[in-house]
Amino acid sequence: MIYLDYASTERMSDESFEKYKELSFSHFGNAGSTHAYGRDASRLLEGFRKCCLKALGVEKTHDIIFTSGASESNNMAIKSIAFQYQNRGKRIISSSAEHASVSASLSQLKDSFGFDVALLDAKKSGAIDPRELEEVIDKSTILVTLIGVNNETGAISPIKEVAEIVSKYPKCYFHVDATQAIGKAKIDYSKVDLISLSAHKFGGPKGVGILAYRKNISFLPLVSGGSQEHGLRGGTQDLPSIGSMAVALESTMKSPLPNARVHSLALKIRDYVANNPTLLRLNSPENASDFIVNFSFLVHKASVVLEALSEREIYVSSVAACSSKGEPLSHVLLSMGLDRGLAGNSMRVSFDRDTKEEDVDTFLNALTDILKELSPR
Repeated sequence: MIYLDYASTERMSDESFEKYKELSFSHFGNAGSTHAYGRDASRLLEGFRKCCLKALGVEKTHDIIFTSGASESNNMAIKSIAFQYQNRGKRIISSSAEHASVSASLSQLKDSFGFDVALLDAKKSGAIDPRELEEVIDKSTILVTLIGVNNETGAISPIKEVAEIVSKYPKCYFHVDATQAIGKAKIDYSKVDLISLSAHKFGGPKGVGILAYRKNISFLPLVSGGSQEHGLRGGTQDLPSIGSMAVALESTMKSPLPNARVHSLALKIRDYVANNPTLLRLNSPENASDFIVNFSFLVHKASVVLEALSEREIYVSSVAACSSKGEPLSHVLLSMGLDRGLAGNSMRVSFDRDTKEEDVDTFLNALTDILKELSPR
């Protein structure tokens, strides 16, 4: 099997899995219980919270809510800020190239609660132009929310520049969906007010994530009914998952970037696309994260190629969104100015730090054979 879909999910790292087993059998007490065994679990939980904050470099300014993953974290960041601070204004600014958990949250706020949502298009660079943000942000803006590294193209958002703009509006907060950025792009989170991430994107378990938030932020809880997570998210904490996530996050954030080996893998695929201009078009911008490469097929159908690769036990991804007609269509590529034909016919190849060069070679050789075998669409 050759797996090249790491932007979708990763295998748990060995050290993360060992921590999960250890906590599951040796520290299974409820962190909310008042007896000694529960207090022991609570101490461990708070230790993991501090570990995650330190790994992100925000231990002095932020706190953490443990969640089920980035989709919940994104929902909580966006909706809680909207409802808690709507007396300041009802404008929220984002892009039209966000993850569905962000775009759907914004649509709900706009359609059901009357919020003023402004969406900026991604450019050929795959990210917004900060100058356009300066044109639409105003005193009624309470939140700017952007993806750190795009989950389809690997495009890196101008986080530093956006943070500087938002800082001029003290009643506005800045949220970053860092799901694909952790361990894949150098980002300074110290100027970001809210940060979302999922453990399974960097070697932790599925079903657990983080919303880090600046300590001066007040939240309207979305999950009520318990005192857990400072009273902001009811429900028993999953200590084994949280602990194994902390181990994976600490290890990942210590790894050096840029990663020369992963860069060589991305370059190999980029060169392959460039050498086949009548068959393929590169969609990932030049300065994108090396961990994700996206391209479109010009004369073949991506879904057919994807299935042919799958039959050879080579696993990659096609587009990550669907149109209203049920046909695959990437809103991210549309936001970058691609036509519907290209936006609906793309492929994403993504790596982790341990992806082997021979796996990429096998993928490219198989792709060459498949394109020769298949008829044009």
